[in-house]
Amino acid sequence: MKKIILFFMSFLTISYLAYSQELSYYLPDSVTYNTAIPTPESVLGHKVGEWHATHDKLVNYMQVLAKSSDRIKYEPMGKTYEARQQLVLIITSPKNQANLEQIRQQHLDLSNPAKSASMNVDNLPLVVWMGYTIHGNEPSGVNAAILAAYYLAAAQGKQIDDLLENTVIVLDPCLNPDGMNRFATWANMHKSKNLVTDPQSREFSEVWPGGRYNHYWFDMNRDWLPAQHIESQNRLKKFHEWRPNILTDHHEMGTNSTFFFQPGVPSRTNPLTPAKNQELTTKIGNYHANFLDRIGSLYFTKENFDDFYYGKGSTYPDIHGAIGILFEQGSSRGHAQESINGVVTFPFTIRNQFTTSLSSLEAGKNLRKELLNYQKEFYQSAIQMANTSPIKGYVFGDKNDKAKTYHFLEMVERHQIEIYELKGKLTIDNQEFESGSAYVIPANQPQHRLITTIFQKETKFKDSLFYDVSAWTMPLAFGLPYGEMKTLNSTMLGNKVNKAMLPTGEVVGGKSEYAYAFEWDEYYAPKVLLAAQSAGLITKVSTEPFEISTANGATKFDYGTILIPARNQAKSTEEIYQLLKKQAETNGLKVYAVKTGLVLNGTDLGSSNFAVLEKPRVATVVGNGVNPMDAGEIWHLTDQRFDMPLSQLDVNSFNAANLERYNTLVLVSGNYSAINKDKIKTWVQNGGTLVLLETAIQWATANGLMGVTYKKAKTKADSTAAMPYASMDNIVGAQEIGGSIFQAKVDLTHPLMYGYNSPYMSFFKANNIFMQKNTNPYSSPAQYTNSPLQSGYISKDNVDMIRNAAVVNVNTVGRGKIVSIDNNPNFRAFWYSGTKLLLNSMFFGKVIDAGSAR
Repeated sequence: MKKIILFFMSFLTISYLAYSQELSYYLPDSVTYNTAIPTPESVLGHKVGEWHATHDKLVNYMQVLAKSSDRIKYEPMGKTYEARQQLVLIITSPKNQANLEQIRQQHLDLSNPAKSASMNVDNLPLVVWMGYTIHGNEPSGVNAAILAAYYLAAAQGKQIDDLLENTVIVLDPCLNPDGMNRFATWANMHKSKNLVTDPQSREFSEVWPGGRYNHYWFDMNRDWLPAQHIESQNRLKKFHEWRPNILTDHHEMGTNSTFFFQPGVPSRTNPLTPAKNQELTTKIGNYHANFLDRIGSLYFTKENFDDFYYGKGSTYPDIHGAIGILFEQGSSRGHAQESINGVVTFPFTIRNQFTTSLSSLEAGKNLRKELLNYQKEFYQSAIQMANTSPIKGYVFGDKNDKAKTYHFLEMVERHQIEIYELKGKLTIDNQEFESGSAYVIPANQPQHRLITTIFQKETKFKDSLFYDVSAWTMPLAFGLPYGEMKTLNSTMLGNKVNKAMLPTGEVVGGKSEYAYAFEWDEYYAPKVLLAAQSAGLITKVSTEPFEISTANGATKFDYGTILIPARNQAKSTEEIYQLLKKQAETNGLKVYAVKTGLVLNGTDLGSSNFAVLEKPRVATVVGNGVNPMDAGEIWHLTDQRFDMPLSQLDVNSFNAANLERYNTLVLVSGNYSAINKDKIKTWVQNGGTLVLLETAIQWATANGLMGVTYKKAKTKADSTAAMPYASMDNIVGAQEIGGSIFQAKVDLTHPLMYGYNSPYMSFFKANNIFMQKNTNPYSSPAQYTNSPLQSGYISKDNVDMIRNAAVVNVNTVGRGKIVSIDNNPNFRAFWYSGTKLLLNSMFFGKVIDAGSAR
């Protein structure tokens, strides 16, 4: 460390050593290093920080280290969407390695109050999870992980021996392999022999969508709680195998920033997190300060960032009796870049991340007993909280949509929460639940706090600013009926759910020579319809309810029922039966064989009330100006869940595209100034369906595509009262809707609402767009209620704006339709409630009566 202090006096002066990337620039000189352990350069082929390590090189080096050191165990976790290996290194002393499973089981007992009361932690190792680069274009983390792995494998002496004897380190070198590799390629392909530090140089301006995101352009640091992506699911499984005491989460921020470590803004800590957590975070922070002081790096704390949303990597551990620590390093975004603090070099950013990796380990070693006892007490207090809470459990389930219920069960299971089938029947808040379709989660279990945050609705907060969303009530997100149970006893609990299973569907009545019908309620009904359409079958949708005889007797079918005739098709009756049988079984649907076109009630099957459907041919616009996360959510939904091909038209080539190939065009939030608005308008007039989400509505309105009007704030009297300059950010920021949940009343007879059963829906809104209802009374099928806030923060002024505002407006333009949705109905892939609305706009846009939307 003396060598570093001599050469690096302050952050403002970058020494030549910063460009040389020698190991001595990074590593402490207080220990010796085992020469039998391969250095990074000997395997990567370059010095750390000289080039951006690609993911294949990273994996190779981790494997080489594991083979070279008896301190390291290499464990694959799974693969990403792009088939890259997710891995962790389990690093501890050779003695601990020999007893690793026993140590793991003992450590898990800390989170089991039935076993932990008598536990003595004096000789129990601490578990530290070190996680790097969940945002792929924040590369100092993953390159620091290479150094951390080398240091822990090669360092020698009492200092490292004591650390490894008392610590099990789970080193996750790259939390987002696909995004990381994308960015590394970009940075390397633009590197000059003579480093260019000009911020305007192309090296520092990635092409859209950039390397931050995973394959489907999702921010993986928002997915720890919803866990909708394979990378998160793989990681959570490993997380719960160890339940760490400390989890480090290494990020980057703007180049003109310095270095941040937690704690964050005190008033923005989630109230379910015990005060002791922040106490310990502060203690650990003192170690970071000390280590960074030694190398002269500037830093800050208790600003900008918070610990509120449990879906982030630094906050998810907090709801598990651990200390999550966010690190944010001012980024070089390449190899070296000018900043207000001087030239920020890639090696410098790596060194700060590596230094705080060591400070985290030092803090963990010295605070070991306190951290272990804190985790033990955290879970014991959870049981005490459950015993005193008036809520004894939660019941949930949708008898009309068992697939959606299955996905909710799947999500909850990933967090090690106990679930039971409901035995018998239960009515809560006029909602009926019954065995076979409903489930119970008892509150009295170790994960009580996590269960609470999954189900609770919160509208009161200490602070009006949030780094991320302010609400995430999961049953509302999934659109599931649920209720709080004030009493719960064993007679209400059926079998424990060990593994959720998607129900197997069937063709009721076997093969039909006449027709098949299935309702639109089930989540995967669109997937079955699309499979039939892709096979060339004529398909229809019922615009009126009807009742008809089936093998189950008189059967009622609602608006949106799909009808597939068995005759006059491109396939034989046997082929149609086999196709529908396979699709029904795979997707959990009941498809009914119909033997006659004569109904018991309603309109006969040959009526014009059964509208012929056109197979969706969907395109989105992507590229510069378009929100990549919103665009990625559409891509993920259509591709991963519904096997629907989606054309992604780049803004730069859109004006030359042949739009006649598509019947539906979706524009997510973004700036579309580069595309030809007249081309889109002509396409809509010729019969296309244009779906606008969030700010795309404003673009379309401003460019005359349709006439949506917006609610205006009530005029207030002028005020000459002076306001403190320092309060501006808080006052202005409080007027933003950062992410809250609102209730809307919906028209279940409208084609956009087919498949829904409740006249009320929950929408997630993270914008300040407030549409007036259209003047045509039939063209606003969803509107916010008079008191719409269900969970989250909203300012008093915005309460007036959102009250009774339109959620969805439909406008007829020529022979086509424009559907405007003021929110993101597919938010982060866990807003299952909005899936039907979005897909209905693709499948049923042409079904909407033109006169209802003029």
